[in-house]
Amino acid sequence: MLIGALLTAFFLSIVLTPFVSKLAFKWGATDKPNERKVHQKIMPRMGGLAIFLSFAISFLIFRPDVPNENYLPILAGACLIVLIGIFDDIYELSAKMKLAGQVGAALIIIFWGGIQVQFINLPFGGELEFGALSIPITIIWIVGVTNAINLIDGLDGLAAGVSSIALVTISVMALVMGDIFVATISLIVTGSSLGFLKYNFHPAKIFMGDTGSLFLGYIIAVLSLLGFKNITVISLIVPIIILGVPISDTIFAIIRRLVNKTPISAPDKSHLHHCLVNVGFSHKQTVVLIYALAASFGLAAIIFSFATQWGALLIVAILLITIEIIVEKVGLIGSNYQPLLKMFAPRKQKP
Repeated sequence: MLIGALLTAFFLSIVLTPFVSKLAFKWGATDKPNERKVHQKIMPRMGGLAIFLSFAISFLIFRPDVPNENYLPILAGACLIVLIGIFDDIYELSAKMKLAGQVGAALIIIFWGGIQVQFINLPFGGELEFGALSIPITIIWIVGVTNAINLIDGLDGLAAGVSSIALVTISVMALVMGDIFVATISLIVTGSSLGFLKYNFHPAKIFMGDTGSLFLGYIIAVLSLLGFKNITVISLIVPIIILGVPISDTIFAIIRRLVNKTPISAPDKSHLHHCLVNVGFSHKQTVVLIYALAASFGLAAIIFSFATQWGALLIVAILLITIEIIVEKVGLIGSNYQPLLKMFAPRKQKP
């Protein structure tokens, strides 16, 4: 059933994407070249509509096999986020409008679906109740992850591939915990993304646009909440590790903009993929390298979930040091930001 769901979504996405491409040109959802873009010709965007449609059709086909009361709220929130994405791909909405749509989708999940992080079990006994903070924490998680996926959508095939890797990891974790509902949805979205990737990998024939990146970010955020809600402090870190690449890129983008005193919502060409291209990697090499990095985080998350508390702390420490070294090497914050590298660099002897 799980393989059937994945393959159904995969083939539906392959079939639907060319039709969505024609629709994008008809509706004016196109991406024109400029100084921030890596493509040189007008490209259709809104390709995420094919990802969503193949997901929605497959979801409705296979839902009876995995009954769950959350399916309607998830679908309703996804519809809202996709509508926001479509309008943005056609009319380029303001950041405030997009944020309002994302918060709206999060509120559907919270109040209709009843999905929120209400408490966590502490490692040495007891619980930490979030109380009134439960709703804002859940909103921040959904909006944050949604935008994290949106921000890495800067090279052909990057967001679709990284999202697929995160979704496969979530599905593996869900199967380990016996959650067939989360595993099924994860694999359906994975199939939809991989089918779209046939047209989106470099050189791309279509972009997913905000329709795709917002939807993928939203569904990954919701699935990670479903799979890891009301659990231990240690387990709560698992979805953060799974999404290590987009979350790290987003955090350092915020730091970079604060350091440079520019608006947090202002676009730039200093994200991880831009930096890797700037240091000499080709377009395709950069994408594959980030895939490998995302897969490493996914594997680390799986190992982390089975580790002892001290083993888990060691894994987190290794990941943090690795992230810091990458940040300094590629200049993610700035070319002069290298505290760790300078600390261990050999000192030059005075003549």
